[in-house]
Amino acid sequence: MENIIELKNIEKEYDLGPVKLKVLNGINLNIKKSGTVSIMGPSGSGKSTMLHMLGCLDRPTKGKVILDNIDVSKLSDDELAKIRRERIGFVFQFFYLIPSLTALKNVELPMTFVNGNAKEREKKAKELLKMVGLEDRMNHRPSQLSGGESQRVAIARALANDPQIILADEPTGNLDSKSGKEVMEILKNLNKQRKVTLIIVTHDPSIARITEKIINLKDGKIIKGG
Repeated sequence: MENIIELKNIEKEYDLGPVKLKVLNGINLNIKKSGTVSIMGPSGSGKSTMLHMLGCLDRPTKGKVILDNIDVSKLSDDELAKIRRERIGFVFQFFYLIPSLTALKNVELPMTFVNGNAKEREKKAKELLKMVGLEDRMNHRPSQLSGGESQRVAIARALANDPQIILADEPTGNLDSKSGKEVMEILKNLNKQRKVTLIIVTHDPSIARITEKIINLKDGKIIKGG
């Protein structure tokens, strides 16, 4: 199967004045279209920085990031923003819902940048919330939702612009075990039914085991699974 993402000899350094901190050191990784991958490693191993590379949130100091045959490390900030908006959905540990907006309006928000038709946006947002089992919570604000419900809203929002890739950063980190299982079931079904490529950063081996490929990082290097 064709690769959707390739990391080629990726290095990432941060300039901390008199010291340069190398966070990624020679990362090579291929991720197949419609594949499922988990990234594991201790704190400080480079997981978040690697996620930023995969999500076009940052550029490497050296090396190439190839997304669907495009070298995104050479693109402008505006071009990267367009790729993130149209091709990648993000799910974070802390949900990042806008408190003043209902679940429905939170899901609609990403579509306002690509779809000018308000009725179409609302219809699609309702369909997505129904898909994640929240048809009866559409008009609730985040403060009226449980953690599991908030994360399901975040997943619906991540799907708003039909991304090819979902990047989930510790998606169950703030949830109880029951809610965490429900969220992972939704993510697995998205991969199976919509053929979305799923990339998960996690500390939880039981979550990692549901993915086809497990990448272990240590000190900015892949030590297993590359």
